[in-house]
Amino acid sequence: MDRYIEFILNHYILALALAVVTYLLIQELFDTAFNKSKGVSPLLAVAKMNNSDTIIIDVREPPEFVVSHIEQATNTPLSKLPELLPTLTEQKTKPILVVCQNGTRSASAGKILTKAGFEQVFVITGGMTAWEDYKLPVKMSSKHKKN
Repeated sequence: MDRYIEFILNHYILALALAVVTYLLIQELFDTAFNKSKGVSPLLAVAKMNNSDTIIIDVREPPEFVVSHIEQATNTPLSKLPELLPTLTEQKTKPILVVCQNGTRSASAGKILTKAGFEQVFVITGGMTAWEDYKLPVKMSSKHKKN
């Protein structure tokens, strides 16, 4: 035990780094365990879209949304999602797909929606970047179409 204390005192930066990494891993474990929204790949998202009356919410900002988005997606920026929740309340039982550019904002939106009582919230892992990597269809504004 004395050797551990001596090591920690001599290498306090390494000990601090170990404590921080351990804390972050435990936090991630709890976030994953208690998060009720589920991550789905873009291909599974397409299957959900084809099999049910799925709502698609794009939580990117309007300038990002205009460039390209999933065909039936509704643009609801993450910053405005809490104030727009009352407009979605009649759809609490329907499957909801949430997407952003790379998956980080949509994970936060998924947490907001599940806390608000939505039953089937699915976050598209990798966001629009993964969607476009799979060469899935997107709606583009005429200014941004590739020739």
